[in-house]
Amino acid sequence: MRELILGGARSGKSALAERLAQESNRSVTYIATATAGDAEMQQRIAQHQQRRPADWQLVEEPIRLADILQQEASESRCLLVDCLTLWLTNLLLADDQTLFDEQRALLLEALPQLPGRILFVSNEVGLGIVPMGELSRRFQDEAGRLNQAMATGCDRVIFTVAGLPQVLKGEQL
Repeated sequence: MRELILGGARSGKSALAERLAQESNRSVTYIATATAGDAEMQQRIAQHQQRRPADWQLVEEPIRLADILQQEASESRCLLVDCLTLWLTNLLLADDQTLFDEQRALLLEALPQLPGRILFVSNEVGLGIVPMGELSRRFQDEAGRLNQAMATGCDRVIFTVAGLPQVLKGEQL
């Protein structure tokens, strides 16, 4: 089962994904896409680490997400990817259109074949104003396109607002 959990900043999407992973009764691998580029991001990462159970495995992969998913996915495991928008940011900042196109295509191609339970966390960034900067507009556009493509390929899509999950597609919680 593939699930996409969307929400804004501090909406509760990561906490929900962590709860669902814990309740899956499978071994859990947390796939982190963030890179700790500054002290504030290091603090955010530390907060996520403190919330996770000690028996969860951790894989850090900022770019080659499809490769890691194919290596780690199995019927007996639950993978939690947090988050797609940080992964997208890493690709856009790499300033290599070929890498961006390649990695996005590989993820979408791998998605239907992945066994086990996979939880994808992503920010919904299209509810506000259109940003002024070119890179910010591109990020917003690409995040929207990625979320739409992932939603099509996932069995369940959940939108989280103020800690309240709203199932948009698939089985109710």
